[in-house]
Amino acid sequence: MEWYVLLGISTGMRTMTATAVLCWFAWLHLLPQSGFTLWAASPVSVVVFTLLALGEYYGDTLPITPSRTDLPLVLARLAFGSLVGALASRSVAEPMVGGILFGLIGALIGTYGGYRMRMYGARLVGRDLPVALGESALALGLAVFAAFGLYHGLRDAVAHGMVPTRFPV
Repeated sequence: MEWYVLLGISTGMRTMTATAVLCWFAWLHLLPQSGFTLWAASPVSVVVFTLLALGEYYGDTLPITPSRTDLPLVLARLAFGSLVGALASRSVAEPMVGGILFGLIGALIGTYGGYRMRMYGARLVGRDLPVALGESALALGLAVFAAFGLYHGLRDAVAHGMVPTRFPV
């Protein structure tokens, strides 16, 4: 559950980051996907979400970028927070409802907490760009850390016979 929240926080900070990281992990066969989440393991998904994440990193440094707390942007973060929760929970054979809920909670924390952290940091430093770059790095680091946490948890569960053997870890 903590991994879903961390992925959601990453999504709240940078909408596309956690999805891109989960697509990479699925494509590398570190987090298996099946059924309707199989699209995440395709090379096309890896490329598309990686490019979207890179574009978001760039766009977030521009002064004309709207606030992430504007309603349409909050709704997008909530949608992608629930998506990463669903992808993560599906990959470790846990109920998707829990993954979706914890992904949503994390997205709210990342959206509003990340906004407050960024505003405080920009005031402290006197410039927004270094804080924006640091926030992007933090979002990426949280997503990779959470994805590795899911991978290691899945690997241990398979080793102890706690999940079906269809998970090749």
